[in-house]
Amino acid sequence: MKWKPDWPQARANLVKWWNREGLALALTCPRAEPVEPVHEPPAPADLQARWTDPAYRCDRAEWEMVHRRHLAEAFPYFSTQIGPGSLGTFLGAEPHFAETTVWYEPCIEDPDSFGPIRFDPSGNRWWQVHLAIIEEGVRRAGGRYLVSQPDLIENIDTLAAMRGNERLLFDLVDRPAWVHARLAETNEAFFAAFDLIQEKVRDSGGGNSFLFDIWGPGKTCKVQCDFSCMISAAMFREFVVPYLAEQCDWLDYSLYHLDGVRAAHHLDALLGIESLDAIEFTPEPDVPRGGSPHWYDLYRAIKAGGKSVQAIGVRPGEVIPLIEAVGPEGLMIVCHADDEPSAERLVEQVEAYR
Repeated sequence: MKWKPDWPQARANLVKWWNREGLALALTCPRAEPVEPVHEPPAPADLQARWTDPAYRCDRAEWEMVHRRHLAEAFPYFSTQIGPGSLGTFLGAEPHFAETTVWYEPCIEDPDSFGPIRFDPSGNRWWQVHLAIIEEGVRRAGGRYLVSQPDLIENIDTLAAMRGNERLLFDLVDRPAWVHARLAETNEAFFAAFDLIQEKVRDSGGGNSFLFDIWGPGKTCKVQCDFSCMISAAMFREFVVPYLAEQCDWLDYSLYHLDGVRAAHHLDALLGIESLDAIEFTPEPDVPRGGSPHWYDLYRAIKAGGKSVQAIGVRPGEVIPLIEAVGPEGLMIVCHADDEPSAERLVEQVEAYR
């Protein structure tokens, strides 16, 4: 990879991390000089175009990548998502674009008349929009950076985007069989969409990159259930675990996004999914950041449960204490340094723990 000359070593270290055998440090910092002369593109006046115009998306991503250095296991990649939940748009939910995120308009008004969920790539506008962005990224990358899978999102989070959170909560009680049937269909749609995109973005070893700074030498994906913050442990085990386990069985490498303290009561259920490889924890904005000693016990519990762990939002000064407290094996730390000299010093310090 031209913008990541040490990619072979980083890739080997990432595989060790997945296998709970080694430490990974996804460390970035600003570059004193860009790796290539790329000019910052002007943003389109139209908000939707900022999310969906393939040329602008690539121009913007390349400008950001050339001004950022990727050290240790960090690597440059073009994120092809147009919001957190692309799969729902492939299945009928309409996106609404904001400055920093995308919201979705539910499309299932009457469960009894909606019928089965089916993925039809030939007849969906938003599939074509995603495909154009992906194909432009692949065309432009030229061995300089990776092109990632979009943030598809899956199972009950996708169904919630299509049905609406409040109505789906009632459905869990009023029509559980309907929910189970739709979740099974949503998984099939996920597998089909992922495979079609994988044909475009996979590297020479058959692997792919994904959001959350992950890469694996096979089908690699971040999985999640943000809806879990609203349901009990019993409901999580009934409506989420079977479909999440099916996904993890199908994938080669899976990282679960545990979204905040309100979702942490499902940790035991997650640790019981044998084919889930790793768990990432995102603290809420009003609690300590990912490198705080406040979370050491949580990270230890994840590792003790047989999973690799990813800690995000870690400050440079928190890296070594975190490694020493939790142990390097199966630990990935995502960190950003202020400048190249301090980033290089941190890499040297971390090497002693490999």
